[in-house]
Amino acid sequence: MYKLLKSILFKIDAQRVHEAALSFGENLGRIKAGVLISPFYSYKHESLNQSIHGMAFSNPIGLAAGFDYNAQLTGILSSIGFGFETIGTITNMPYEGNPMPRLGRLPKSKSLMVNKGFKNKGAKNIVEKLDSKKFKIPIGISIGRTNSALLQTQEESVTDIVNAFKTFEQANINNAYYELNISCPNLIHGNKSITFYNKENLTYLLDEVSKLKITKPIFAKMPIVLENDKILELLQVITKYNLNGVIFGNLETRRDNKFLDPSEVKLFEVGNFSGKPTSQRSNELIELAFKNFGHRLTIIGCGGVFSGEDAYEKIIRGATLIQLVTGMVYEGPRLISNINRYLANRLKQDGYKKISDIVGLNFR
Repeated sequence: MYKLLKSILFKIDAQRVHEAALSFGENLGRIKAGVLISPFYSYKHESLNQSIHGMAFSNPIGLAAGFDYNAQLTGILSSIGFGFETIGTITNMPYEGNPMPRLGRLPKSKSLMVNKGFKNKGAKNIVEKLDSKKFKIPIGISIGRTNSALLQTQEESVTDIVNAFKTFEQANINNAYYELNISCPNLIHGNKSITFYNKENLTYLLDEVSKLKITKPIFAKMPIVLENDKILELLQVITKYNLNGVIFGNLETRRDNKFLDPSEVKLFEVGNFSGKPTSQRSNELIELAFKNFGHRLTIIGCGGVFSGEDAYEKIIRGATLIQLVTGMVYEGPRLISNINRYLANRLKQDGYKKISDIVGLNFR
């Protein structure tokens, strides 16, 4: 069914399809269609249940930030099997998105070209949308700096991020956690020297965020393009400020990545790449973080998850939870239940009772 639908959708501009999917999903949630959809798409098994930082997850598969950037899908995602979702990335000020193209497909590479640049309606708008709303699964809010020419200094960018956090913290939003996105490579406005890829700037940011005394868990969305020693420096800072975990990771910026087909890459002069080209480095960094900080940080694996085997590989390397977007675009919404079914069957086959038993299994 999805194979036929994909053959049609992939003939249409990717951005138009994305926007249509968001509207369709929002309408399904509005009319409470989930009760009809869930029996066909959702898979539940007690072995997949986890309690993490006080949050109850019915399964470890979540929708990553970058897809539902204006909080349109919170009413439907649990019905197609997701165990959690991250909304956004949301910024203090609204941003209409980078110049087109903002999204493109690389089918041979199993990748998407992403160039949205934190397209979203802004923190105040999203707060109004989510005020007092109840959720069936843990919902996270991803926060990053506004993609704006008004932000010309590191200090202004930090203030902008802090103000976004304040907007959510001062409202009645039932989000379970926050994601702090320090790693989006598609921010084209503002001073190009603004970065959180060094320990001094990250320390300054986390010092200011810590003053808010946020009680909900915070996970840092990490880059995959830095060398291991630089990643370890950032993780050291993150543990100093007692963030709850990290997400590995964000987009691939290197156009010579061996998993990218050069004939597809040359079609896009802008943007960076998701999906399979991120998988290997994501796995390496999950492993690096688990071996060095697994006792301190919860690790969420993100990048190149197209199957149950892909999710399993991230988990045994040290990921407690898994996020995806690109896999769903290529494989369809049934992918989520297929992954969960695979994980439950694999646990039974290998003699484990719960998913947490195999987190970091490679290092036991």
